[in-house]
Amino acid sequence: MASIQLKNIVKRYGKGKLELQVIHGVSAEVADREFIVIVGPSGCGKSTLLRMVAGLEEITSGEIYIGDRLVNNLEPAERDIAMVFQNYALYPHMSVFDNMAYGLKIKKMPVAEIKTRVDKAAAILELGQLLERKPRQLSGGQRQRVAMGRAIVRQPKVFLFDEPLSNLDAKLRAQTRIEIQKLHRELGITSLFVTHDQVEAMTLAQRMIVMNAGIMEQFGTPEEVYHRPASTFVASFIGSPPMNLLKNAPGSRARTIMGVRPEHLDLGDSGWELRVETTELLGAERLIYGRLGDEQVIVRSEEGHAAVPAPDSIVRVAPRPDRVHWFDSASGKRLAS
Repeated sequence: MASIQLKNIVKRYGKGKLELQVIHGVSAEVADREFIVIVGPSGCGKSTLLRMVAGLEEITSGEIYIGDRLVNNLEPAERDIAMVFQNYALYPHMSVFDNMAYGLKIKKMPVAEIKTRVDKAAAILELGQLLERKPRQLSGGQRQRVAMGRAIVRQPKVFLFDEPLSNLDAKLRAQTRIEIQKLHRELGITSLFVTHDQVEAMTLAQRMIVMNAGIMEQFGTPEEVYHRPASTFVASFIGSPPMNLLKNAPGSRARTIMGVRPEHLDLGDSGWELRVETTELLGAERLIYGRLGDEQVIVRSEEGHAAVPAPDSIVRVAPRPDRVHWFDSASGKRLAS
């Protein structure tokens, strides 16, 4: 097993006037056996960062350590990592067993050892009954498990996952998230997992790196990121629906933005006057969309807790004082409460 250290990682493409910097000095320390999720919108640099750890992208400046080894100039095969991609990259003419064993055969590992490793990985991933099938005979979720099995048998120091669940439907994604959590508990291999899906990030991560335009906005546990977002970007990206960010709320400080999550606004007889636009029923809860002056506000309430407000009606909502966040309006950074 191994820790990972990123020291002031920078990535630029092109030169001179055509130069484009896509990673801006990212530094982070990942502990041995930790599961880290790198999350952010498309184009934020999360996959580029992962590919630099893998050795598939050249580092412009900075240092990457896996364990105590500086790996900047090492080839991917020398870094003792295994990568699981968005597309399964299985050999269609090979059986599940041969797909999982292929990398070990290339290394000329003894046949008995190969079988032991493949059988163990197959048992962990519940693929034992599918080892003789070809990829075309498998579902998308089963193919992804084969891809993970191929990584497991290598017994690497680090797992790198590049949006591995993107091709699965919602039900399979949820099921595979559970399988990945079980896999990490059993194997304990240090892992970096890239996704644009904040639900995946919140459910899988022990800690998460939130990326925005090549900058690491925040590095912390899901609880820290959700309850104490470091910036308005994090506040709006993490959470569904996102945090309300209000520049002109009653009682706002000068040159600040008030943040309050929809579940921390209480309907009642006092507070802000909110003009209702529409409501959404989400099973056990309801979302109320309204306007406070020229700003939209979302309120989350339990279904059946109060009468459903009609469109264009006025309701009163009050933020819980201990759940209000303040951000600098110029920088977007969190202010001390």
